[in-house]
Amino acid sequence: MAAPMTWKRLVFSAYTPAFSWVFTRITDRFFRTHERRRGSAVLLLAPLLAEADSAPLASSRPPGFTGVEGLHSRFHWMADHVPAFRVPGGRIHILHSPDEFYQAMKARIKTAKSRVVMASLYLGTGPLEQDLVDCMEKALEHSQEDHAPDLKVSFLLDYTRGSRGKHNSRTMLLPLLQRFPEQMRVSLYHTPDLRGLLRLLVPERFNETIGVQHIKAYLFDNSLIISGANLSDSYFTNRQDRYVLLEDCAEVADFFADLVGAVGDVSLQLQPDDSVHMMEGMVHPYKGKRADFSALAQRRIMEVVNTARVRQNMLEEECSELPDSDETVPNDTWIFPLLQMKPLGIHLDEQVTKRLLIEAGGDSVVYLTSGYFNLTRTYMQLVLGAAADYQILMASPEVNGFFGAKGVAGAIPEAYVHLARQFYNKVCQLGQQSRVHLHEYHRPDWTFHAKGLWYYVEGRDRPCLTLIGSPNFGYRSVHRDLEAQIAIITENEELQMQLQQEQEVLYQSSTQVSNSTFNQPNRHVKLWVKLVTPLIKNFF
Repeated sequence: MAAPMTWKRLVFSAYTPAFSWVFTRITDRFFRTHERRRGSAVLLLAPLLAEADSAPLASSRPPGFTGVEGLHSRFHWMADHVPAFRVPGGRIHILHSPDEFYQAMKARIKTAKSRVVMASLYLGTGPLEQDLVDCMEKALEHSQEDHAPDLKVSFLLDYTRGSRGKHNSRTMLLPLLQRFPEQMRVSLYHTPDLRGLLRLLVPERFNETIGVQHIKAYLFDNSLIISGANLSDSYFTNRQDRYVLLEDCAEVADFFADLVGAVGDVSLQLQPDDSVHMMEGMVHPYKGKRADFSALAQRRIMEVVNTARVRQNMLEEECSELPDSDETVPNDTWIFPLLQMKPLGIHLDEQVTKRLLIEAGGDSVVYLTSGYFNLTRTYMQLVLGAAADYQILMASPEVNGFFGAKGVAGAIPEAYVHLARQFYNKVCQLGQQSRVHLHEYHRPDWTFHAKGLWYYVEGRDRPCLTLIGSPNFGYRSVHRDLEAQIAIITENEELQMQLQQEQEVLYQSSTQVSNSTFNQPNRHVKLWVKLVTPLIKNFF
């Protein structure tokens, strides 16, 4: 039997990030006062936990639709916020397994001619990750057989996660950086919210709770994989995620290459001697003024978004003026890239997601999944107040990525059980059990990391819309981290079948949650976890 939780262990369990929250509240208030006297932005720290209710968005959804133009009119309001890319649905392929994801990356690295762009939280240090790096080395070697090598390899990783431990993402990539300095770039994004005393006091690993680079985009010439999976062995073997391959979609690939480049420009640049520095003209994320860094980063990133949006709108207008042509490959699918970078003042994904949830009427069914089910208060209110049916898939404790972890992290699955029970109780209190259903994913020796949604509309037995990428619909995704996903809207029947199969396969490995679920012995939540969860739930 486990030893009882002493008051010392209780305090330590909440130390970070609970201590981080308390410290940021105190220091933020003190230094804001100090800043008024000095005129400097010292220690402007992480956003406060309080989440303001957003004003409701007006709905402009037509009452019904038929065909591709109906889908276009129903969802094309997204183009008011982000670029809209029209592509053939036949070029989009859903990948289903970690190994398929891994092999697809290796195959495309080997044949890349002009660019490989990898954006992830981190790169692992095991043999599978080394094999991936070796593929890049061979591709770079092959490119140097020409007198003017064209292949460029660019990595965007998180600074804190990528620097954790002695053998880390940086040490994995240093040999390539040293051997191919003109063709390699490694950018390490550092959140502007981890600065001053907070940066000095919060230990390694816990400092990642303040905010990270969380985008997962993997680009090979004009092909692109968007996922929620990191570059680590478990994501290549037995950690279930989602992955979509966009083959030969040059305009979408160009956008994500420019996006990763823009974030890279405001990140620390890894040098061959393992030092880091900022590019000339850039503001340092934790030594410079926070407001200056965020303003510059926002300007640089939104320049990419707005330039692409204007360009795509012009192309669409030009195409609409042309007479109808007999296209052998119809452009029957729309891609909308959605970014969420609240520390930099960018919240495009949040705007689009909220409107999607608001407009999900009684004629719709939404399948929503998150590896870490911890909805923001706003998203929770929209789900509970909607008319659509919701089927929500989350990780059971045994497939939670923190299950069996040592120390405080080992209690995180219990915290998610507690949050799930609170949500389930609200569903029951509001009498919504017939409309909102929770499901738990089970799979022996696997973990669950999938996130996104599938959107079914009345009269259709296949989804016409999906969201896929890095966001988890939680506080961290909305307020702390850099996130990106894509909305895919399609009339392509083959792609709709792929999306339906993806959704059904994931849900087939689940069981529906009921009151009896939380009465099982493995769903017992210790008292100290219940007490600490409200303090730390906005950090994971």
